[in-house]
Amino acid sequence: MLKKVLVSGASGQLGLEIKDLSSSFNNLDLHFFDSKSWDITNKEKTKSIFDEYKPDYFINCAAYTAVDKAESDIEKCYEINANALHHIAENCNLYNTHIIHISTDFVFDGNKNIPYEENDQTNPISVYGKSKLEGENILSNTSNSFNIIRTSWVYSKYGSNFVKTMLRLAQERKELNIVIDQIGSPTYAKDLASFILENIINLKDKNKEIYHYSNQGVASWYDFAYEIFKIKNIAIKLTPINSDQFPTPSSRPKYSLMNKNKLNSDFGTIVEHWKESLLKCLQTLN
Repeated sequence: MLKKVLVSGASGQLGLEIKDLSSSFNNLDLHFFDSKSWDITNKEKTKSIFDEYKPDYFINCAAYTAVDKAESDIEKCYEINANALHHIAENCNLYNTHIIHISTDFVFDGNKNIPYEENDQTNPISVYGKSKLEGENILSNTSNSFNIIRTSWVYSKYGSNFVKTMLRLAQERKELNIVIDQIGSPTYAKDLASFILENIINLKDKNKEIYHYSNQGVASWYDFAYEIFKIKNIAIKLTPINSDQFPTPSSRPKYSLMNKNKLNSDFGTIVEHWKESLLKCLQTLN
């Protein structure tokens, strides 16, 4: 049976990767909306779209992700990342629509030293992280059927991200200072997109679950940058620095590695190592 799927945030990294893969999933009828065709904070527009499509699934890739700007743009950040989910959940409940919602490792404070599990205590230390956690809580309290997927350090051939920034800076500079005391794991958006579409196909019972998804392995931003330049054979001097040597408006968790055991157990998903996925992505950036 053909499953009707709405995708918001379709011009972002994850939305575009989902669109690229969509032709491979013949039993999904996917409809894509960017922020111009669907502002998810617009309650009336959201209702009209759900009334028209009556979807089986809704993948919410729309988000306010400017982490530093969020510290001074608090209202807009919360409108997109949290408040919009009130009326989205209401419409999803009305049409028995299952929500796949993308969240973040920033819901944690980074004070742990072993990978975070889904039920670990949340304690965001930035406006962005707090807004995303509020969005999670709204869904948990109002939605009848959802999966929240927390991810981290997302990159792809699309949009603005760390990988493309490093490649651009390498053309402008001979040396770079890169933070070494923030630990996590990169996520190739194409891998996450593939998991989401396969998840929808294999989802037998609509449920209320949170999952962690990032590529396997551990990295600092310094490790990430080093591997980018190694793969691309770019000669550049990298100097590791601590976060306090590179102050930003927003605080970031020092450790945000996420445990994927629940994902592996529930879906049988074996996530690739971040170095393998980085190689695949860089092969698309010539």
